[in-house]
Amino acid sequence: MSKTKRILTLLYDLIFIGILVYFDRYTKNKADLYLKGKEEIPIIKDVLVLKYLEGGNRGGAFGILYGQRQLLLIVSAVFLLVMLFFLIWFPAIKKYRLLRFFICLISAGAAGNLIDRYLTGYVVDFIYISCINFPLFNVADIYVTVSAFALAILILFVYKEEELDLKKANNPKLHSSMMGERENGGK
Repeated sequence: MSKTKRILTLLYDLIFIGILVYFDRYTKNKADLYLKGKEEIPIIKDVLVLKYLEGGNRGGAFGILYGQRQLLLIVSAVFLLVMLFFLIWFPAIKKYRLLRFFICLISAGAAGNLIDRYLTGYVVDFIYISCINFPLFNVADIYVTVSAFALAILILFVYKEEELDLKKANNPKLHSSMMGERENGGK
């Protein structure tokens, strides 16, 4: 695999993360504009409501590390560096495309909430599932939750242990039937 292809794939991943973070920030700004200080807006009666919450979310998921802003900033930044490491390390071939997609998704969610914590000290939440009284959440939380679940499924049931070995992932032993994929850049 060429170095140029690896760099281009990483660039595409970073652009994708940037687009996802922008969408998260956009929705939070719209929530701030249209929901802050106003009545909740039912989307699906007795199921889904848009409702603004800013000061209540000063911790991590479900209030973990409540009030520990500096620690949450550090943990989030380290997490993002680890995700970047994985994006750099995993080969830019078809076999890892889905894994890379969900790493981008979880990174965007972490970055979106990190930006909130850095700029304001709290995370803006505005989506409420009223039928189960689920805590309010935002788009970044959806990214993190969906991708964490998907990554767990991929790691447990799709990828073999040796495929996730970072040393072997970049230097896989190929069967002759796989040579076409390797020669075509993983397409």
